[in-house]
Amino acid sequence: MSRLFRDVEGGRLCPAGSVICIGAFDGLHLGHAALVRHTVARARELGVPAVALSFEPLPREFFAPQSPPPRLTLPRAKFEGLRGLGADLVGLLRFDARMVAMSAEDFVRHSLIGRLAAKEVWVGPEFRFGNRRRGDLVLLRQMGAEAGFTANEIESLQVGGERVSSTLIREALSAGDFAHAARLLGRPYGIDGRVVHGCRLGRELGYPTANLRFPKTPALSGVYAAWVHGVGTKPWPSVSSFGTRPTVGGAEPLLEAHLFDFEGSLYGWHIEVEFVAKLRDELKFPGLPELIEHMHRDAEQARRILSESSSRVIA
Repeated sequence: MSRLFRDVEGGRLCPAGSVICIGAFDGLHLGHAALVRHTVARARELGVPAVALSFEPLPREFFAPQSPPPRLTLPRAKFEGLRGLGADLVGLLRFDARMVAMSAEDFVRHSLIGRLAAKEVWVGPEFRFGNRRRGDLVLLRQMGAEAGFTANEIESLQVGGERVSSTLIREALSAGDFAHAARLLGRPYGIDGRVVHGCRLGRELGYPTANLRFPKTPALSGVYAAWVHGVGTKPWPSVSSFGTRPTVGGAEPLLEAHLFDFEGSLYGWHIEVEFVAKLRDELKFPGLPELIEHMHRDAEQARRILSESSSRVIA
């Protein structure tokens, strides 16, 4: 069972040593997976825990709170994904003013050496860390030579002649190119979470929805044909809306999935919405009649698309 920790300082977590990988891990794409799996394999060879280190919020979110970059994965999903890849410990370190002020050298001393007793540290290409991003692989190797750990960089992963990156995935999702995003992720893109109560407007309009909150800036918005996982023995077809619901005065991003021909309550259930095709952008309609008319069209189009699609297939 993987353990989660948040503090850069504190008592030693790995007395016998550890193998560590560090990254943003937003989306946990194929490149991230290669880094984590390599770290886990090295840890198993050495007989020590494998540790995946990341930050929450992500540094770019901290420095641009009014216009944060889009996120692919929420912290809970990141933890679950890293655990699924074999990490024994996952550090989602608090990125705050104290972390910003911490020198790269102090980060190595407190976290990598003090808490985790690093034997090996693995990072991706062009990795930077510490105050003013002054830490790099050269510094890790210099301090490792003194403290008794090695530091290495894993090569970037290429798919179809392009380097896999979270930026490319965000661009693909924004453009509605889910096949391209799936090839870079190694799986179809989806968002999971626990179903929460909404304002029940969808039920009043004839389209009851299962609602998932997304308290970050999402990488996509609009209306989609989507599969919902976690409801039955197979994926359930749906038409899903992801956005701020401008027609009814919404403000925060909400993912609303209307499951076709489903009866019952899903409040409290943990589900995943897998995006298949974008139907249209989110629009602000003059009133509810116009909204309902478009919802009918969206549902019909989504049914048609999903009748010709299968879930969890990467082109």
